[in-house]
Amino acid sequence: MLREVVNINEELCDGCGECVPGCHEGALQIIDGKARLISDLLCDGLGACIGHCPQGAITMEKREAEPYDEIKVIDLIIPKGKNTVIAHLKHLRDHNETAFMKQAMTHMQLHRSELPFNLDDVIREMHRPKIGVMQQAHGGGGCPGSAERPIKQPAAPSPTAMPTQGSVSELRQWPVQMHLINPASSIFTGTDMVLAADCAGFAMGDFHNRILKGKTVGIACPKLDQGTETYIQKLQRLINEAKINTLTVVIMEVPCCSGLLQMAKMAVAQSSRKIPLKMMKISVEGEVLQEEWV
Repeated sequence: MLREVVNINEELCDGCGECVPGCHEGALQIIDGKARLISDLLCDGLGACIGHCPQGAITMEKREAEPYDEIKVIDLIIPKGKNTVIAHLKHLRDHNETAFMKQAMTHMQLHRSELPFNLDDVIREMHRPKIGVMQQAHGGGGCPGSAERPIKQPAAPSPTAMPTQGSVSELRQWPVQMHLINPASSIFTGTDMVLAADCAGFAMGDFHNRILKGKTVGIACPKLDQGTETYIQKLQRLINEAKINTLTVVIMEVPCCSGLLQMAKMAVAQSSRKIPLKMMKISVEGEVLQEEWV
């Protein structure tokens, strides 16, 4: 399938940094005085950064998507210099893509003599302690609130354990908003996924236990969100590339909410893989009014 990815004209770029806050994924950073796309994997193709470039140096290019290949990516990044390589590796590490990070390091070790920089400098930098999220944001690494992270749930309590106050969260990943999630993340690979209307989790008291348990999730509002056409593209990538097993769409009973189900149906119909699609309709009182495979 075709995928849109950021293209940066380095001759026009003056390194002003206006584009960085517009990249929710944190894939854009200013390095050596130029905007750099430090991770093709984490560019969601939304193009929010374009409107923040006063020099017109950023455009979107559409190209055929292929399975992510860290070796190809690091080979493209190496000529941009040591600092860009380090930023790319840290970005993978901070997004828990440690397998890709190890692939890149092993590849550079094998080709150490061909590198235009000292690999030991990169290794030393990667072994420095990680700074806090707010410090990272201050340093220009993107919005700290959208930094991707898996969420490990505690082990189930024993039958004799004392009950705790409140319910246990079943959330498995962050972020959850559809504009912010990255379909290429290994977090989604081979999972059952829930696409829920923003209001559903508030209306339904046992949303976590009944619907969210053991699943990844994306939330959206078909009425108020802008750029919802990107939701269809992301769902297609989740189906084709992340190979999610099933998709459950949870909508409210109000008419405008049906738009979310239509987006899911379009994504499934346009995908090369076919997966089961379930619809759950929730009343404003939190009751399940309808549940069926569609």
